[in-house]
Amino acid sequence: MALQELYIKNMVCDRCIWVVRTELERLGYSVTQVELGRVLLEESSADLTTITAMLERHGFALLTDKTTRVVNQVKTLIIELIQSGHIAGLRTTLSDYLADHVGLDYAHLSHLFSTTENLTIEKFWILQRVERAKELLSYNEIPISDIAKRLGYSSVAYLTNQFKQVTGLTPAAYRNQHTTDRNPLDWI
Repeated sequence: MALQELYIKNMVCDRCIWVVRTELERLGYSVTQVELGRVLLEESSADLTTITAMLERHGFALLTDKTTRVVNQVKTLIIELIQSGHIAGLRTTLSDYLADHVGLDYAHLSHLFSTTENLTIEKFWILQRVERAKELLSYNEIPISDIAKRLGYSSVAYLTNQFKQVTGLTPAAYRNQHTTDRNPLDWI
């Protein structure tokens, strides 16, 4: 049985996985595996026009060129790492983590990412961590010190500095203003 691998842009959460799986099955495809940014179908000759239209209706996009797929894979790895809360337990640098998981030299990854996104991997990493911090702050259930630890910051001061550079507010001020100015993860 030949499998077909599809790469999909804008998958950022478990709900995205559910939507893609459900819609592909509704179209009659046998879905072997769905993970953020990637789908395996049992069919080797899927109708990409129909799949593309379905994905676009739900805010996703089918990735067809290798550079875009690699950049999306980097984004997905960063989002998964931040959302999972495993940053604090990471025993390597972000650059080594990404290079190991993508299977390409970090300098090459960095160049592809910057050229495609007009944003460095490091800036994307910071923006994603700040968005996650905004989410956790909005729940008003976790102390800022715990948020800093969960997001892999070495101190509250470091989180506060990056947070203020991005938002113009300290985490405490953000929490106190009860704002909901968060950005969807696929907009970053």
